[in-house]
Order: sequence, then C-alpha cells, then structure tokens
Amino acid sequence: MSELVDLLNKAAKAYYQEDREILSNKEYDALYDELEALEKSLGIVMNNSPTVHVGYTVSSELVKERHERPMLSLDKTKSPEELQTWLGDREGLLSWKMDGLTVVLTYDKGLMVKALTRGDGEIGEVITENARVFSNLPARIPFEGRLVIRGEAVITYSEFRRINESIADVDARYKNPRNLCSGTVRQLNTEITAQRNVSLFVFSYVSAEGRDPGNSVEANMDWLASLGFQVVPFRRVSRTSILDAIRDFSGQIRDNDFPSDGLVLIYDDIAYGQSLGTTAKFPRNSIAFKWADEEAETLLKEIEWSPSRTGLINPVAIFDPVELEGTTVTRASLHNLSIMDQLELGIGDHITVYKANMIIPQLSDNLTRSGGYQVPRHCPACGAATRIHDENGVKTLYCENPLCSAKKVKLFSHYVSRDAMNIDGISEMTITRMIDQGFLSELYDIYKLSSYHDDIIAMDGFGEKSFQNMIDSIERSRNTSLARFIYALGILNVGSSNAKLLCRHFGYSFDRLKAASVEEMTEIEGIGPVIAKSVRDYFDNSHNEKVIADLLPWLTFEEEDSGERSRQASSDGSAAEKLEGMTFVITGSLEHFKNRKALQDQIETLGGKVTGSVSKKTDYLINNDSQSSSSKNKKAKELGIPILTEEDFLGMI
Repeated sequence: MSELVDLLNKAAKAYYQEDREILSNKEYDALYDELEALEKSLGIVMNNSPTVHVGYTVSSELVKERHERPMLSLDKTKSPEELQTWLGDREGLLSWKMDGLTVVLTYDKGLMVKALTRGDGEIGEVITENARVFSNLPARIPFEGRLVIRGEAVITYSEFRRINESIADVDARYKNPRNLCSGTVRQLNTEITAQRNVSLFVFSYVSAEGRDPGNSVEANMDWLASLGFQVVPFRRVSRTSILDAIRDFSGQIRDNDFPSDGLVLIYDDIAYGQSLGTTAKFPRNSIAFKWADEEAETLLKEIEWSPSRTGLINPVAIFDPVELEGTTVTRASLHNLSIMDQLELGIGDHITVYKANMIIPQLSDNLTRSGGYQVPRHCPACGAATRIHDENGVKTLYCENPLCSAKKVKLFSHYVSRDAMNIDGISEMTITRMIDQGFLSELYDIYKLSSYHDDIIAMDGFGEKSFQNMIDSIERSRNTSLARFIYALGILNVGSSNAKLLCRHFGYSFDRLKAASVEEMTEIEGIGPVIAKSVRDYFDNSHNEKVIADLLPWLTFEEEDSGERSRQASSDGSAAEKLEGMTFVITGSLEHFKNRKALQDQIETLGGKVTGSVSKKTDYLINNDSQSSSSKNKKAKELGIPILTEEDFLGMI
C-alpha cells in the first residue's frame, strides 16, 4: 500500500504539475484500483492516499486541552552498562528516541477524532486538523473502538534540507528539524503542514476500548503496525544482547533520515512495569539512553564575526581541525556574547568541542579561560560602528548602519525569496556581483535590471535565456499581495504570518498600516510590543521611507477579501455590524458552503471571528445536526450557546 501511494502520488504530481508522464493512464488506473481494493480489504486508508481528498483549513488559534493521563518525562542515563543493570534479568524493547514533537492521538469508529501535543505534560494543544495531513498516518483504521496512542511527529533530514534550500535568505533558514517540526505541527494553516511532509512514529499504546492489551509491549506494537501505523523501529533485548544492540543503533545514526537524540528502553512485561509505579517525575517501567558526546580538545585560533540581514553580527569559533563522529570539524557557532562571557573565551585558549545529537558542532568547555576576546568596534562588512544590545540579560552585537553591504546582500536575498516576492534566477552570489558592479543599491533597483542587459548576459552563469527568465520573473512579481510585500521588506521580527495579521487588521491598506501606532498594533492577537515597535521603527526611518516611496510605483497589490473594508463600505450597517465582535465555532458537514474554510471566510469578511472550540466566549455554534452527541454540541448546550444550522446563519446575514 505504501509503495502504491508513493508511486501514484509521484505520477499525479508529474502529470498535473510538471507536464510529464511516468505512468500511462491505463497503468495509473490499474494501480489506483489495486490500492482501492487493498484499502477496502484491510480497512486501512492512509492520509496521503490519492483515494482521499483532504481539504485544508485555517484556524485562528490552537485550543488547549487537558490530557486524560499526565505525560511524564523519562529518567536518563549515558552509560550502556547502567542500562544493562536497569534491565536486569528481564527482557525489554530498545527503540529510537525520536527528536520531534510528541503527539497523543485518539481514534474512534476507525477515524481520528483528536490529536493533542504533549504541551507541559498536563495540558496540550489541539492539532487535530494538522494531524489529518501527516504524510504516513492512516486516515481510517480497521478498529471500531476508541483507541488512544502516543507518537513522535518528525520531519526527516532530507525534507529539512529541501525546505531550507527553497529559502534564499540563509539567515531565515530553519536551525534544525526539531524546531521546524514543532512550528509546522502547531501551524494554523494545514496546507503548510501538508507541504512539509510531517511523519509520525507511534511509540506507545495507551488504551483500546474492548481490547485486552495482554502483557507484552511488543505484541501491542505489532498490533498497532497491523492497523497501518508506522511504529518506531525497535529491537527486543536482554541483559546479554543489549550492549550489542546499542552499538548497532549507534552505527545507524549517520545513515538515518529521521532525527533522534538517543534510545528508549522499556520492560516488555506490562504488568511488571506497571507494578513499579512512578516517581514524581518519571515512570519506572522505562528509561532513556543519551549518547555520550564524543568530545575533542583543540585550540581556538580566531573568532569570526558574521553580519546578517537584520544587522545581528554572529560570533563563530574557528579552531584547529578535530575529528568528531567521523567528520572533520573546524568551526562552531557561539550564538551570542553572553555565551562567550560564560566560557571566558580568548584567542589561543584550549577548548573542548562536541557534536550536539552527534550532528551540530558546539563548544562544551574552555580549559584556559583567558577571557581576552575582543568585541569588534566596527562591522566587518561595512566598517560602521557596532553596538551591544542587552535584551533580557542576553547580549548580542549589532551593526546599525542601514547601508551595510552585508545587510544589502541578505536583504535582497530575502526580498526575492519564495515567501516574499518570489523572484527566480537571482541567487545570493548573483546579488553580490550585481551590488559590486553597481546594478543594485536599493530594493527598487531590481525593477531596473533590464537596462543592464548587455552587462548581465556577459556575467558568468548568465546568457540570453537566463537573463530573460529573470526579467520575466521580476515582471510577475510586480503583481503581489500586500502581506508578501510587508514580509519582503525585511522588517526585524516580522515573519510571513505576522505580516498577514498586520495587513488583515488594517483592512489591507498600506497607508493605515504605515501610520499605525505601537498601541494599535498590539491590539492584534499575536502581535506583541516587540513586533509592534520593530514595525513602527522601520516606518519611522527616513531612508526606509524613501525606499518604499520609490518601490510602490513598480507594484500592484492584489485585492483582498477584507472584513475591515466590508464594514467600512457598509452604509446601512445591517449585516456587517451584526457579526462584528461575534465569535463562532463550526462543526459537522456543510451543504451550502464548499468547506469550513469558505464559511470561516464569510464570517470573517463580515467582521466575525472563528475559533476551534466552544467556550464561554463563543456566541454561536454552527452545526447542521443540532441533535448530534458531539462534544461541541454538548458543550454549547451546557453553556447555553445557540446552535445554528447553515440556513439559520444565512438568514442571520
């Protein structure tokens, strides 16, 4: 089934998006029929199966909910021998400790009905809609009772590299797969989650209604695998085999595509494990094993100061080459001045270096502690004066020259990136050469590049065709959305989602956003004082004001469906004013609207707000089946919140 799903999805992508065929229509139809037959006979349908058409949703917030059972952490050890002693004469399962985001899933009547993040162990966030688009999770399973399981959501290294390579601005790239996964799983837009191919590895059976769990963890894991879940790879071990097993796992790390930060050992005997009880922090039936970091001593030769688009100057330690985890390492990020102070760094110091999770080079200690490092008084890129910022006790170094050459390269790279103006054919290297030759100085110069035709096609890597492709992409970028433009400007602390929040709140009016005060911006849910001040400072800068004034004539902003504009345009105030300030929850199937997103857009256009769960702040629940026994219906009735059908809602507006 997995092979068929993968092949059919590749064939569909090739046909519909890349204008090529890897399967004939006859072959595709035959394989599709085979997959459908398998799904019917096994009762398993995967989320990413071509037989399933998943609609995407956009939530306004992630609702929090208490776990039925608290989720404890695991006690840890770095000693294989200690793990062997812990196991004693019993048998256990040794598995990967995945490095992602823990998720609790609930299935009922064969369908997933809820997904919660671990949160603080007591309360997690509801991410059900996002879990529905996890690439390897079954949408339907052949078990009708209520099933609760736990797993780890991860993004593979290959997927992590693919996503980062699509981001032109190096500074905007994600630091590691775990951070990317955490943000992706908690996305408010499920389409983004789907694009990032999140995988879920099940590591724990919690409960299954009407099923005897028996007394073997391994048997339960095998049963979950038979339902279509991808369980975490494990190995049965005993006192005599566990050390060899640890060595085998260790040897697989470099070839693994999924991130892990150790191993987990659990007693296979369920009754015995439960009889041990728990401590205040840890269950006693399982323990985590962390790899003992391979360290090497070396000599700190220099500290490199690397300017970024935002002006932040990042310190990087350069040291004599050392071998760590099979690779040669010569440099490691120092992150900020506070860490350098803690390590009391100085050139010529003897330092120890390791690879965090056997991947990322880090300094672990400074054996000399001379404390003699010098903070550069001038930016290494432009020569302007630097300044130390101290925010919440963390010291960082900045270049505050708005014309800094390093900032320019990073700023142009950010402006042309996919989520910003989406201009193809302009790499960071090309930008550097164009700045050096005087073709680019300010952002609006991008739209004047056609006047340098002869000079550009004479550059290495450019010809007539690549030049024309670049110019065509630049022309296409001139018709864009206001949110893309705001994000493209590179305002400190303003990401793509924050740009959308700002634009939407101010009715997609650039003039209103530009004139907004810090106080007005902090009224927006999700926009705090730090972001608001960054926006205000950006627009108050006279240089930025001139750049924007020269950029705007080149651009046309697409019309947006704005509830703010609808309210302003409403002369009699009837429909729009009725929904202003009202909060709705949508559940169940729809008849008059294409999907929940379409209904949500209608509500928001008229000034209302849509949330994911019923609370005291909810004004109306929209559900065509007002007599259903769903949790949302029950909650609405308990709180006395009116339940509307679509017909009722349409009558209201």
